[in-house]
Amino acid sequence: MTHQHLQLEDSFLSNYKPSERRIASEFLTTWLPFLSRDLCPDCTQLLSDRIRALDPAVHSDEKSSSTPPIVKDMHGSNGNQDDPCDTNSLGSWKDEAETNSLGSWKDSINEGAEAEGLPETSSSEPPSKLSSTKTSEPRMSWADMTQEDELEVEEDECESEKRVVNVNASTGKLTISKIKPKLSREQREYIRFMNVGRKKDFICLERFKGKLVNILEGLELHTGIFSAAEQKRIVDHVYALQEMGKKGELRERTFSAPKKWMKGKGRVTLQFGCCYNYAPDKNGNPPGVLRNEIVDPIPSLFKVIIRRMVRWHVLPPTCVPDSCIVNIYEEGDCIPPHIDNHDFVRPFCTVSFLSECNIVFGSNLSIVGPGEFSGPIAIPLPVGSVLVLNGNGADVAKHCVPAVPTKRISITFRRIDDSKRPFEYASEPDLQGIQPLPYEVSENDVPTSPVSSEREIRRQPFTRGSHMRTRGSGNRSDTRFEPRNSGRAQHRPADNRRSRVNLDS
Repeated sequence: MTHQHLQLEDSFLSNYKPSERRIASEFLTTWLPFLSRDLCPDCTQLLSDRIRALDPAVHSDEKSSSTPPIVKDMHGSNGNQDDPCDTNSLGSWKDEAETNSLGSWKDSINEGAEAEGLPETSSSEPPSKLSSTKTSEPRMSWADMTQEDELEVEEDECESEKRVVNVNASTGKLTISKIKPKLSREQREYIRFMNVGRKKDFICLERFKGKLVNILEGLELHTGIFSAAEQKRIVDHVYALQEMGKKGELRERTFSAPKKWMKGKGRVTLQFGCCYNYAPDKNGNPPGVLRNEIVDPIPSLFKVIIRRMVRWHVLPPTCVPDSCIVNIYEEGDCIPPHIDNHDFVRPFCTVSFLSECNIVFGSNLSIVGPGEFSGPIAIPLPVGSVLVLNGNGADVAKHCVPAVPTKRISITFRRIDDSKRPFEYASEPDLQGIQPLPYEVSENDVPTSPVSSEREIRRQPFTRGSHMRTRGSGNRSDTRFEPRNSGRAQHRPADNRRSRVNLDS
């Protein structure tokens, strides 16, 4: 009977999370020599299969092992038939019994709920050299993005701590593999940084002031910046802030939930760092930053996002955001055509969460109906992507978001012009001196990773006219960007195109 068949038949397993089953599998595997003592070979194999069925992934590495997995012949001819748990057969098992005891197993279960109390690492001094030395660091939850340690993801920890139990068929000697070496935090960050998808060759030609210009010059789309776990953490935090706003726990101008009087009108917003006025208010203030108004400072979690975007070459260190606005969309909500106010310097960026939507660009955008806009090009924004607006993409082309088909959250990060800052503005100390990660490091310090060692940049063909199109690129965004006359885009597969850095140079 296969492990998969056992797992499917036993509905008992469905009552437990994969992480709990993994822990149980590792624990029982470690104690298998004791549990199977005095059992016949068939019973021993059945018990072994049941333990493996808890989490087959724990033993996936055994297929490539030169020795048969688990206990195939627990009563082998090694002279220890009476005691398969003696020191000759157990080897490192006795030495490691403490770390695999029931007590530590219970501790491991509780660790998933812990997300506080980790030391903050300085973001002002990036690693110029990636150390391959194993570092002693506290175990942590993936959810702890309130610290710089948010790069330690639970999946990576699980992978690095898996062990494989094998029994040599000829000698009967049982061996337990050692814990895989753990990559340092800097190494893990560098691997993810080098695998970010970056598209910077958007093209849409329009006549502007008598000249044919690329209205999307300066536009960039970055994918793979945030893992799924990190996105969940951010979304949960946004909803927590929304609840605080509803309860009046935030400053008055921080939280805004306008009443909707027609489809697509109004959406919940949260402003941090400064208060921005979208239209002339009742006091006659023009659109822009209200220098006399005070809102809440940028939350710590959002500062982590800012630091990552600067370190990972999404935003330049000369334009570190000091304000942000969160838009919480419900189905049918939209943003009408506009160009961002020049009270904010360029570039600025928008991060997308929960669902993919289109953003429409054009020097002239028209309103077709409630939540529907017409423009020359619509670009899909993948979940977790960062769209950077600069140059013509920020100042020549207007942009809008048609009515979204489902819930969506966006966070727009911008830097306030020095002359437009609020009168009580105070700079954030932990957003000062952020330096980007280096693209080149010593060959000996680069860990083994799926990053390719050759650099390949391809120019993408385009044609002029209403049917001009550009193909999307990026590691995690296989979409096609195509001009159209409607704010509603169709999604088609496209060629993967990526820029790769030569680590050997």
